[in-house]
Amino acid sequence: MPRHHHILNAASNLLGIALIIITGLHLTGTSERTIADQIGWVAAACLSASCLLSYIAIRREPEPSRFERWADRSFLAGLVCLILAVFTLAATKL
Repeated sequence: MPRHHHILNAASNLLGIALIIITGLHLTGTSERTIADQIGWVAAACLSASCLLSYIAIRREPEPSRFERWADRSFLAGLVCLILAVFTLAATKL
């Protein structure tokens, strides 16, 4: 199975986690005290782009596509932002 199938699955799952983090921050009123909310939104945007690019790469099979490379890059950026948001939130709780 090509790599973009795995990226689409992982990116969509992590997008859901990013949205849950953003919602949790808003519900608890923590979003005003930390920048984790804004970092979470950047992560959600990157992961959404990764989902879209992965889907386009699937539709263009079997020919190799630059969309798969961009899906990889946006997935990695979203993952880094999501980790950064969690660390930022954990640092404010200490």
